[in-house]
Amino acid sequence: MSTTVVEPWAEQPLLRYVAESSARLVVVMTPAGQVLAQHGFARAVDLMAASALGAAIMAAAGALAQQLGERSFGALFHAGERHGIHLASCATPRGPLIVLTVFGKETSIGLVGLFYDEFAAELRRAAPAGQLREPVLAADFEADLNRSLTSLFHG
Repeated sequence: MSTTVVEPWAEQPLLRYVAESSARLVVVMTPAGQVLAQHGFARAVDLMAASALGAAIMAAAGALAQQLGERSFGALFHAGERHGIHLASCATPRGPLIVLTVFGKETSIGLVGLFYDEFAAELRRAAPAGQLREPVLAADFEADLNRSLTSLFHG
């Protein structure tokens, strides 16, 4: 399985998290779905779909929390017959991030949650201060997405 990063500071924490949690797929992204690091995706289209859906799910959960008078919800977990997903936000000095983890029967949600907490702490320590990037404008979105995907799959 390959691991690729756009932000080099995320690489070592991601590699450790994957090894400890036995995750099959992991995406570290901004709330807008911009990928900073990934593990396990072989095709750009699959990574794009996972990051867009993960960001949308977190946005919807945040809006629902606000409607219910909650500050936010914690990690989201869904179990399937062969796979489970863990989706959570992570505050860092560079701003909030979202981490989508897909795992199989070789591990459990308890272990993924435990190692995720350690991963989030490592990301906070590793992330340099300052904003990740300028806000994405609709006119720049496609070019920015293509640069990120080229970096992740061909760089």
